[in-house]
Amino acid sequence: QVQLVESGGGLVQAGGSLRLSCAASGRTFSSYAVGWFRQAPGKEREFVATIWSGGQTYNANSVKGRFTISRDNAKNTVYLQMNRLKPEDTAVYYCAARLEVVAEYQYWGQGTQVTVSS
Repeated sequence: QVQLVESGGGLVQAGGSLRLSCAASGRTFSSYAVGWFRQAPGKEREFVATIWSGGQTYNANSVKGRFTISRDNAKNTVYLQMNRLKPEDTAVYYCAARLEVVAEYQYWGQGTQVTVSS
């Protein structure tokens, strides 16, 4: 079982930066792939970025060049550094984890709100 807790959300002006954290319980967290997703009001949840256990990353086109996902396995934490934020980045951001042999994300955090003002 893995429990995930997001933090770091808040209100920021357009062009600003935030760093989200996803802290996980569990001794084998380093073997999980972790993803960030977001859901804006009235919209479906969308993929933002993922990082595999080996450190490889992949970002959605909408955030490439602005967001960076990273992990610190010693701290059981995955980060999402968000730069040059835009109002359309406003959403609740969730982290999720899955064993890499499993296709779907198995564990989800409660989410953290990010609001970008214009």
